[in-house]
Amino acid sequence: MIMRIKENDQVVVISGNDKGLRGKVLRVLPKKNRVVVAGVNVVKKHQRPKPTGGRGGQTQGGIIEFEAAIDVSNVMLVDPETDEPTRIGVRRTEDGRRIRYAKKSGVALD
Repeated sequence: MIMRIKENDQVVVISGNDKGLRGKVLRVLPKKNRVVVAGVNVVKKHQRPKPTGGRGGQTQGGIIEFEAAIDVSNVMLVDPETDEPTRIGVRRTEDGRRIRYAKKSGVALD
């Protein structure tokens, strides 16, 4: 399946616990069909101190917070012109390049 969401896109969560939140896409995981969005799906992980490779040092343990990945079907791109969620289409230019565009306003995204 082609992923039409890319890094640094502004998206809104359309379903799940974080429904309605907006954020920037930090990473795209196409093999797992998931994306990591800033400030969305923040989880806490209890991590123990681990030894590092050099001179007896250790990484600090404790509770760390990070953004976990969510399924790409749970996010929609925010249209840069109307500032509302929109679907994404793909069209070809005269020179054969593929560009993404917002279906609501027709604005090119790439």
